[in-house]
Amino acid sequence: MATILQKSKAIKLAGLSLVIFLVACTSNQRYKRQVSGDESYLNTPPLKNLTIPQGISLPLQNGEYDIPPANQNGAVGKALDIRPPIQTLSLLSDTHTENSLTASRLFLTNKAENSALWSQINAILQQKMIKVRQKNDPDHSLITDWITWPRGDEDIAIQTRQKIQLNPQNNQIVITVTNEGIKQGEESITNQAEIQRYNILMLNELIDSINKLRSTATSSGAQGRYAIIDVQTGNDSSRLPQIIVRAPYDVIWDRLPSVLESIGMQVGDRSRSTGSITLTFNGMSDSD
Repeated sequence: MATILQKSKAIKLAGLSLVIFLVACTSNQRYKRQVSGDESYLNTPPLKNLTIPQGISLPLQNGEYDIPPANQNGAVGKALDIRPPIQTLSLLSDTHTENSLTASRLFLTNKAENSALWSQINAILQQKMIKVRQKNDPDHSLITDWITWPRGDEDIAIQTRQKIQLNPQNNQIVITVTNEGIKQGEESITNQAEIQRYNILMLNELIDSINKLRSTATSSGAQGRYAIIDVQTGNDSSRLPQIIVRAPYDVIWDRLPSVLESIGMQVGDRSRSTGSITLTFNGMSDSD
């Protein structure tokens, strides 16, 4: 009986050790941004001068194919971050962006559509529950409190404080995002690439939210103007039947799924940019 109990305890301890080992292995998320595979290339011996045996004559040296010495101090192996750089979103018309190591900027045309940007930025931060540490409304500038950026490739979430400023520049309005602090846990980060990454992420949050505000306003206005839509039938150049709908693209795109489903079609994948919709049609029952 004692032997059986000892074996049972041993099995439980082994199982517990396995669980602890698995948890320890899965808690480190660095593998998601590290190169995988053999690292033996890091042990490659350096180049050395060719030793010429006595009695052998070589052609004159030509420096065209010389391999220059590499004195780079960048990260290699597991220390190399293979994540692609963050790109700014191109969602707003008549805009362009500029990114540097210290700032990310969005340039918009100075027109009536952009006259309420400052109030929109404040509303966006409030909606996303981002607290503001300092604000100067006359200068259109603010500094946020610590923002937590949860990511699947970080063990501990990065936290940043961002400065957002709105300035007129010639015939444009510029939204500038800079960094006022970045840390991971209690450790401050000075890596310029990381600072740039989170400046762009903050700017992308603003771009995406401004685009959604405008899309909602446009859609609401269009839905009211096009409560009744003119629909006609016709033929294309190949004499195939087609339906002509006289309404803006966005209005049709939003209403089309419910119309198709009402005639027995099941809507699958949709691509707004190409205007394509995947449909499944099983026929309508006698009761429809």
